[in-house]
Amino acid sequence: HDQILLNRRTVRKFDLILLPFLSLLFLLNSLDRSNIGNAETANFTRDAGLAPQDLNTAVACFFAFFVALQPVGAALGRRYGMALWVPACMSIWGLCTALHIWVHAKWQLITLRIVIGILEAGFYPVTVSYLSLFYTRFEFARRLGLFYGQYAVAGALGGVLSYVVFSKFPNLETTPEDGKWKSWQILFLLEGGSTIVVALVGFFWLPHSAESAWFLDKEERRWAEARITRDRSASEITQPATANHEDEDGSQVEEALESRPTSEVPEEARGLLTEGPVDGHRLDRKFSSATAKSFTQDTGLSHYDVLSAFTDWKIYFLLFVNILSAIPAMAFSVFLPLVVKGLGFDSVHANLLTAPPFMTGVVILWLFTWWSDKRRERLIPILYGLAILLAGLTATVMLPKDAYRLRYAALCVLLGGCFVASPLTVAWLTGNIPEPGKRAIVLGINGWGNLAGLFSALLFKPQYAPEYVTPFFVTLTCVMVSFVGYMVFRLLLLWENAARSRTLAKWSVEDVERERVCGTGPVVRARATTILRRALKLERWIGDGVEARRGDEKMTFQYGL
Repeated sequence: HDQILLNRRTVRKFDLILLPFLSLLFLLNSLDRSNIGNAETANFTRDAGLAPQDLNTAVACFFAFFVALQPVGAALGRRYGMALWVPACMSIWGLCTALHIWVHAKWQLITLRIVIGILEAGFYPVTVSYLSLFYTRFEFARRLGLFYGQYAVAGALGGVLSYVVFSKFPNLETTPEDGKWKSWQILFLLEGGSTIVVALVGFFWLPHSAESAWFLDKEERRWAEARITRDRSASEITQPATANHEDEDGSQVEEALESRPTSEVPEEARGLLTEGPVDGHRLDRKFSSATAKSFTQDTGLSHYDVLSAFTDWKIYFLLFVNILSAIPAMAFSVFLPLVVKGLGFDSVHANLLTAPPFMTGVVILWLFTWWSDKRRERLIPILYGLAILLAGLTATVMLPKDAYRLRYAALCVLLGGCFVASPLTVAWLTGNIPEPGKRAIVLGINGWGNLAGLFSALLFKPQYAPEYVTPFFVTLTCVMVSFVGYMVFRLLLLWENAARSRTLAKWSVEDVERERVCGTGPVVRARATTILRRALKLERWIGDGVEARRGDEKMTFQYGL
């Protein structure tokens, strides 16, 4: 009972102190990324002496650098520690946001958006990887939902903030000699200044690990580390696979590790309340240098982590379907004010009316992430979310152009489903990659999914305004392909789990335990990392111990669905 209370107290402190601050960082990140769309409804490009197409070019340039450098940003964040890396980058890109006030040439706009793109690259994977250090696998999705939901909240808040600013400071026909600021200039100043202030607080607020968390006492710090270690070990099979040790999808039943009746243990604490190593084995596990030091340390990256991440087929499969599913979310984070304006509203009310669709997305996202943790499954909720998105997209493209109210309602349904797939994909990745170093790089590679933003900038061109019929049809096709892709991925995971179970069934108990602890069981097939290492002669670069499988590479590891 004392341990349950300790777990509850520790998690509550993370929920009340760490999670809200990280969510605020992501909210400001999303605002700084999308505010250019709100500014455009107040004639930003016209007042700055730019062509409307220059906005799309700047957005495309932003995403080109933002996407390409995602793994680099993730690696640097892991190398130097999120607690230092993110606040430093945020301070500079907040300054760049404020500098939009003085943009009067195309090259100035493009330069600022490129610099912001470079600095923001890796922000999301670094912060998500950091967040995953402190929560167990089935605590994580609903917290990630609260975190990622700030992306949709930013869309709503950006619209409301723009409405307030544009109403209070209407865009009068002034000249630079008048000395009066345009409403979009005030918007950029407010959002850029807020980012700088919060970033400076981050240097003092964010701990480097559970052991250095200023808001935990000594006992809570020890438990915060121990609970993550136990949770990450719970996804491995501890005995040869038989019907007695696996459930119907081939995964180990985590509840077998519990030392208390299920009715007495909170949902989030299941699998954690056991003492000491399972089955009394004390063999030395094969971990990266960072993991061997601490599961919650925000620094540490090995060459093997990088190679293992880049040779994992699953990340590329998910990357492809994630890009297709993320096009609507990326597009409407920037262009929704323009789409709503195309329904017949002026710029002030168009920004205000972006709030309900985004808030619909927030509510559905939170419900789905809660359901996902409760169900302990990611892919089925993703498919249901994509189904909602498809329904909204279909209604949007099929409804008559003059049915403004129905088309606006369809936009609300569309936004309701477009924020589900990406965060639950990330939740699947974090829950199925035990090694923190590899996890950070994989999330960086998954950051290439922001290519959806580049595609959306190329899709939603001014020539398709105000209805944007062609972009909607293309987006609908992409989401349909993504839906099929996630179904195929689930089937491939079931096949992989079953194949591993069949392999373990042929091994002795000693072989299974050696594989589980050391990653040196009698596996015949060569891994992609081994093949690539030998082909490129990377032994000296990678270091010792590379023959041992780590994390999800072990045959005893069963992938969650």
